Amino acid sequence: MTIEPQVWHPAPAHFTLSPAEVHVWRASLHASASRLADLHAILAADEQQRAARFHADRDRDSYIVARGVLRTLLGHYVQRPPQELRFSYNLYGKPALEAPPDRAPLCFNLSHSHNLVLYAITYGRDVGIDIEYVRPDFARDQIAEQFFSPRENVELRALTHVQHTIGFFNCWTRKEAYIKARGQGLSLPLDQFDVSLTPGAPAALLQTRDIPDEAARWSLWELHPSPGYIAALAVEGCPNWQLMSWQWPE
Repeated sequence: MTIEPQVWHPAPAHFTLSPAEVHVWRASLHASASRLADLHAILAADEQQRAARFHADRDRDSYIVARGVLRTLLGHYVQRPPQELRFSYNLYGKPALEAPPDRAPLCFNLSHSHNLVLYAITYGRDVGIDIEYVRPDFARDQIAEQFFSPRENVELRALTHVQHTIGFFNCWTRKEAYIKARGQGLSLPLDQFDVSLTPGAPAALLQTRDIPDEAARWSLWELHPSPGYIAALAVEGCPNWQLMSWQWPE
């Protein structure tokens, strides 16, 4: 894989995605009332119904922005009106864009936390992304012991106090990105694979125990969305792909 430094470029006028590229988009979850109304209008009926079920205004608005921007982005890539896009879902709830069978599928994943949402978009390969707002009070050993593998817990306990929170969220986001890329949800036990987590070390899927040699099929990448956030990207297949980072206009 090749990558340029983590610079979030302004959105181009036209989106061109080659089979050798993975595009990651960053967007704010803040929206004016008029923009929120515009995004709500392009959602499908089931998405509007789900939005209405949120009790907190912030959660409802974040969902509308995240899904509305997703539709707008995908619409640009496939050159179709965003409100006409149709999604299918696998048994674990992972969405896919319905497309003609003679075309390589446009694969995508999204994640949002606090005030930001990230999208990963590519052709013909599974992809997963996760972003977390860093909360030191959440990075506790009890949570790590419950969800991380024995190997990861050994590595985490070896970190200094200063490194611990970053190491915790490195591990959390990399594991989430990988299971989201696999599309099997928590049916894939979190302690059945190992990721790197030490701050400054390359992101990597180190070992999987459910499928031999599975780790060699995946690339993990550490993303830097904004101060106070940690994020990770998981991409299936040949590592000779290029990552491009874009900023969605507010």
